[in-house]
Amino acid sequence: MHSPLRPYKGISPTIGEASYIDPSALLVGDIELGDHTSIWPLVAARGDVNHIKIGDRSNVQDGTVLHVTRKTTTKPAGHPLLIGNDVTIGHKAMLHGCNVGDRVLVGMGAIILDGAIVGSDVIIGAGCLVPPGKKLESGFLYIGSPAKQARPLNDNERAFLLTSAENYVRLKNDYLSNAENN
Repeated sequence: MHSPLRPYKGISPTIGEASYIDPSALLVGDIELGDHTSIWPLVAARGDVNHIKIGDRSNVQDGTVLHVTRKTTTKPAGHPLLIGNDVTIGHKAMLHGCNVGDRVLVGMGAIILDGAIVGSDVIIGAGCLVPPGKKLESGFLYIGSPAKQARPLNDNERAFLLTSAENYVRLKNDYLSNAENN
């Protein structure tokens, strides 16, 4: 079986405490996972021309693609991919060189592009397209293509953001426990 971790130019992914990476995922290069993070089947993450950082208790679900934008003379920092704490990234999402705050739900099939900044406590609807450089204000639901602010999150939705992250921490703990017992 292949390792889901691959170095690039001598830099290997670093994995936080009690994190889970599915064997079918692939993480390449300059990637940092926080504690209790989970990476699910068929995730492809390339920290080759810039870096990726994923915060504590965040989860990246099946088939998601994570990538970055290279550094250039006109953009010396390029666009790294920065994902906060307690973030849930739904199946088949694509995040490219963007910055995602804490307690965010990225819906299935959503696309977030270079330089986009997503505030904390945000829900991005399934299939949503967040264009390059767009800023999503904290505390709102965004839907559509391109993404538009739909309405403020209610208390139940705000609570669900943490519940979702906690559910994935429990699930990854089950997977880690199962792996240890086999």
